[in-house]
Amino acid sequence: MRSPTPAKITVVGAGFVGMTCAQRAAEKGLAREVCLIDVLPGRPQGIALDLNQAAAIEGVSTRVVGTNEPSDTAGSDLVIVTAGRPRKPGMSRSDLLEVNGRVIVAVAEYVRELSPDAVVIVVTNPLDTMVHLMRAKLAFPARRVVGMAGVLDSARFSWFLAEATGASVLDVDAMVLGAHGDSMVPMPESCTVNGVAARDLLDEKTLSDLAARTRRGGAEIVELLGTGSAFYAPASGAVAMAASILRDERRLLPCACLLNGEYGFEGVYTGVPAILGSRGVERIVELPLSTEARIQMQKTVGAVEADIEALHGLGLL
Repeated sequence: MRSPTPAKITVVGAGFVGMTCAQRAAEKGLAREVCLIDVLPGRPQGIALDLNQAAAIEGVSTRVVGTNEPSDTAGSDLVIVTAGRPRKPGMSRSDLLEVNGRVIVAVAEYVRELSPDAVVIVVTNPLDTMVHLMRAKLAFPARRVVGMAGVLDSARFSWFLAEATGASVLDVDAMVLGAHGDSMVPMPESCTVNGVAARDLLDEKTLSDLAARTRRGGAEIVELLGTGSAFYAPASGAVAMAASILRDERRLLPCACLLNGEYGFEGVYTGVPAILGSRGVERIVELPLSTEARIQMQKTVGAVEADIEALHGLGLL
């Protein structure tokens, strides 16, 4: 049986993403306690009881606590925010701006008061805009407020590359920059299969088609499911980030960070490679960009800035 670290994790939102985050964090032994909070009475409590009853079978010593009370989240070392409305078929992530923005404002209020030293990972869509809003409301150092998107988008790109090359996905390294949405910037030039450049294995049209499929990765799942959206891979991405922070693994992972001059942008959150350690974002890594990639980054940042302006119009910023 693995002994958990002394950390406490709070997962906000007991939907499919949130409950899967709680499960994976507990089974990886990332904390002594995982607190799962939701506004729906009974749901987080039921999920917590189910996970705790699985503990003996899985060899897990982490305790999962389900609650509707913000006070139970006090003293969290790391908070994963998944609460909010998921997309339905035909909806863009930006369609969720107002309803999920109000959720973020409410969550930030109790996280700021009860867990002032926490690192916060935002998963709620529209991701880059919601992490910007979260940081503004928390007033935490930017290194302690980060968004999960690039890990997910890069994992999707990795899977598509593995299928196309016939290689194991374990040997594929892919990179996606920019906002979590249709304007994201897959980077074929940075993709490798066990050190071999993807461009040496696949032609440019195939790589372009795979990049386009990556941009629609979430929408494709939404359309296939009919109701709901992806949750296994998003949860895996958030928990991988949490592990790197809580265990000071210092993994280089693409995630939504506040840029202050990096890539030529100032004061905006968007997806970039970053080293995650015990303080949160330890370092943002700047990749060399082609002219085309720079143009795409301008577009993706512009999309985030448009959503931020909309937040101002809604009175949320």
